[in-house]
Amino acid sequence: MATQVDTRDRIINAALHIGEQKSWEAVRLYDVAAMLGITLDEVRRYYREKEELVDAWFDRADSAMLRETEAPGFPELTPRQRLHRLIMTWLGTLASHRKVTRQMIYGKLEPGHIHIQIPGLMRISRTVQWIREAAGRDATYARRALEETGLTSIYLATFFYWMNDDSPGSAQTSRLLDRCLALAEGLDRTLYSCRCGTAEKVGGVSAPESTSKPAI
Repeated sequence: MATQVDTRDRIINAALHIGEQKSWEAVRLYDVAAMLGITLDEVRRYYREKEELVDAWFDRADSAMLRETEAPGFPELTPRQRLHRLIMTWLGTLASHRKVTRQMIYGKLEPGHIHIQIPGLMRISRTVQWIREAAGRDATYARRALEETGLTSIYLATFFYWMNDDSPGSAQTSRLLDRCLALAEGLDRTLYSCRCGTAEKVGGVSAPESTSKPAI
């Protein structure tokens, strides 16, 4: 007998299959139920609406990304390498259904879909926070806010580029992400070295060396 987790995954997989055959817009929950041989009420037991399938699909990527932190050698990576590995793992989880994923996102961006766009922003924020946790980021206050803003911009730019990247293994996306992270790392070092220098000049004494990790 299928467990609840199995049924949840089967529903998502069936919806993705239909989306590949038709389009995500054309996916109907009654078709999902018919494919799986279950009732619509059973589908509703796990997903109250079609949009929750999208969240579940991205939750699957979040989970795969977090499991990557358990891979041998991950803790020894530099902060930049960790972020690169995590984001590419997240995208790699979605790669088998790139076209449908793209359609999911474009559907959210259609005018008049404010009811799903606001939760979508929260979804982005949640994933970015998990990326920071998985990478072991520990910045606080203003530096944390700057890090979150920069990482969100990099994550979104990489995601949107990846959606139309047909290079083998998403190699072009990987290179773009590496360049973005390198730029952010350089800007962070410049910004905070300037702040430390200003503090030394204004205070008349040497400022203690920062122990914080680079923001990116």
